[in-house]
Amino acid sequence: MPTFEEDIKAIEDEIRNTKYNKATAQHIGRLKAKLARIKDEAVARAMASSGTGEGYSVKKSGDGTVVLVGFPSVGKSTLLNKVTGAESETANYAFTTLTVVPGAMEHKGANIQILDIPGLIAGAAMGKGRGKEVIGVVRSADLILLLGDVFNEKHINVLIKELYDAGIRINKQKPDITIKKTGYGGIRLNTVGSTDLDLDEVRAILAENKIMNANVLTRGPVTQDDFVDAMMGSRVYIPAFFAINKIDLVDEEHRQEIIRDVTARFGKPPIMLSAHSGYNIEKLKDEIYDQLGFIRIYLKPVGGKADLEVPLIVREPATVEAVCNKLHRDFVEKFRYAKVWGKSVKHDAQRVGLNHRLHDGDILSIAVRA
Repeated sequence: MPTFEEDIKAIEDEIRNTKYNKATAQHIGRLKAKLARIKDEAVARAMASSGTGEGYSVKKSGDGTVVLVGFPSVGKSTLLNKVTGAESETANYAFTTLTVVPGAMEHKGANIQILDIPGLIAGAAMGKGRGKEVIGVVRSADLILLLGDVFNEKHINVLIKELYDAGIRINKQKPDITIKKTGYGGIRLNTVGSTDLDLDEVRAILAENKIMNANVLTRGPVTQDDFVDAMMGSRVYIPAFFAINKIDLVDEEHRQEIIRDVTARFGKPPIMLSAHSGYNIEKLKDEIYDQLGFIRIYLKPVGGKADLEVPLIVREPATVEAVCNKLHRDFVEKFRYAKVWGKSVKHDAQRVGLNHRLHDGDILSIAVRA
């Protein structure tokens, strides 16, 4: 009987060898749906094969959580120690880190949680090399730092594939797709904006998951892969960026070659750093801060003066409601109005409601019922 790996390879080969056109679109869509189902079953079986390892249950804290994802021995533990002062064991052999080691990085007023996890290897999504525990931690992060080193940067795509197979979509907006199952009526498709999908493709994809009756609504551009992801319902969408460690071990020519290669493959140059010497560590901290989308809000008590020394750190999109929720759970329920000074309003002391979007540097005063 074929294994999960054999089934997956056979379907991937068939998709790769089938030329996409209108005549084959339904068949390819059905294959993609079947492939997604088999991969999810394989991941679920790997997760259930044993309990969660000790040290893999980490409570999120601070203003945002970043997870370091890389191969064994690329220097994740050394980097964690450098940016946070945490005590993650380091050594020159694979799998030094056997549990998740958290650290806290203070930068520009933000308290950022950094997680050092065991290195990923090929097959991690299917449970190899502590993959089942590691993937669970990655899925809950706010930002992924994909870390390679000067000796393995060409294999970063292996990490991306493992994350993809585990249902993690990096640097991608969640498609606006709604699938509501019904008891009768077949498949009804409504689209807002342009889309590559037609009704027959949608029917074929849903049929593979035994959905014969549903109302489907798509907004904006939607591909077959997007629709399969929406049907499976277990995907997470997380921003990520690249960094290459140990650059002090190669010459400038090699470093420039790596920058060109990574930029050509992923559309953005990596941060070149040395965790051992501290080179570009401040640049890395700035990038983490920017990638998390932090803005600074200064609070002003009603009738008082604004505290311009200690800002409140909030992630975008930062609404007045988000600030209220961060300050106290009762603020939204007791909210009367807010006043804002800054770039997000037409004039200072403008009254706004809970849905108002704040900008970096705004001063905010919140009035609540007693």
